[in-house]
Amino acid sequence: MIFVTVGTHEQPFNRLLEEIDKLIEVGIIKEEVFAQIGYSTYTPKHYKYSKFLDYDVMQDYFKNADIVITHGGPSSFMEAIKFKKVPIVVPRQEKFGEHVNNHQLTFSKELEKRKFPIVVVEDVCKLDLVMENTNFDIKLSKFSFNNELFCIELKEDIINLF
Repeated sequence: MIFVTVGTHEQPFNRLLEEIDKLIEVGIIKEEVFAQIGYSTYTPKHYKYSKFLDYDVMQDYFKNADIVITHGGPSSFMEAIKFKKVPIVVPRQEKFGEHVNNHQLTFSKELEKRKFPIVVVEDVCKLDLVMENTNFDIKLSKFSFNNELFCIELKEDIINLF
């Protein structure tokens, strides 16, 4: 199952949702797709969707998805990573009226450059190529989670403050 989420930003993200429909229609995507479409004005034709999801329901989709496709909001792609998924990140872009600026594009490209376990797709017309040619397991296995080290260093910083 493929889970698509566009977040809760008030501008539509029709570009991504339309591309998913197109890929299903031409047979490139054969898996079941469910999308959280937020304030988008496009109505999906070939997959199920909901405008918004409760937190627990959203967690279930992240957990059970084989592939997660998300906008460039850090909280969304970090949720996918939390469930050991390498998300395909399609950042919202100002030039398409999807956001007020290009911070999602800048931020996600920088994280990808630093070997963060995400795959950034700037041009949705290349989404099919990314889905077919990315080995998501290898990308995630090369990423180390530093939560324990972060907590140790944070504790030391706090102790040093007092």
